[in-house]
Amino acid sequence: MSNLIEAAGISKSFSTEAGELQVLRGIDLSISVGEMVSITGVSGAGKSTLMHILGALDRPTSGNIRFKGADVFSLDDSSLALFRNRSIGFVFQFHHLLPEFNALENVMLPGLIGKRPYEEVEKKAKTLLDELGLSMRLLHRPGELSGGEQQRVAVARALMQDSGLVLADEPTGNLDTATGNNLFELFLELNRTYRITFVIVTHNTELSLRCHRTLRMADGVFV
Repeated sequence: MSNLIEAAGISKSFSTEAGELQVLRGIDLSISVGEMVSITGVSGAGKSTLMHILGALDRPTSGNIRFKGADVFSLDDSSLALFRNRSIGFVFQFHHLLPEFNALENVMLPGLIGKRPYEEVEKKAKTLLDELGLSMRLLHRPGELSGGEQQRVAVARALMQDSGLVLADEPTGNLDTATGNNLFELFLELNRTYRITFVIVTHNTELSLRCHRTLRMADGVFV
């Protein structure tokens, strides 16, 4: 399998009143195309900070990330935003759906931001929502959907740009056990069927062990 992501020497620190806070301490990580990787660890271990850097939502203090061989952080901010839109899908614990938009409109957003033709984006969003069992919920706003349905809309949105990579930060953390298990089954199915690469931050050890590989973090490093 070829490497999709190669991270080398990723460090991240923040300035605080108490001094420099080192959150990541020289992380090295390679992720292959079609792999499912889970990252576990206690709160404060640096998992979400690493996820934000892998997703180019934040820049590291030092180190670099290559995506399909290209140096991600050599890009300026506007090019980096374009890279995120085209190359990465995100699913968060709190789905971050826009409450004033219905399910269809929320899923369409990445495509419209990427300036794809409206009709093409609408068709793709309807197909995704149908595949995820939400064809009867297209015009429902987030407040009219269950927690599991909202997360499925968020998953559809993450798949909108056909990026082949989904970063999921505690995606089941706000769901009951059964709904969380169903969401994870969906990830497994998407991985098997479409070879979508998943990197999943989770506290759920049982679910993490179903991934191809589990990495545990403590104090800003893998252990």
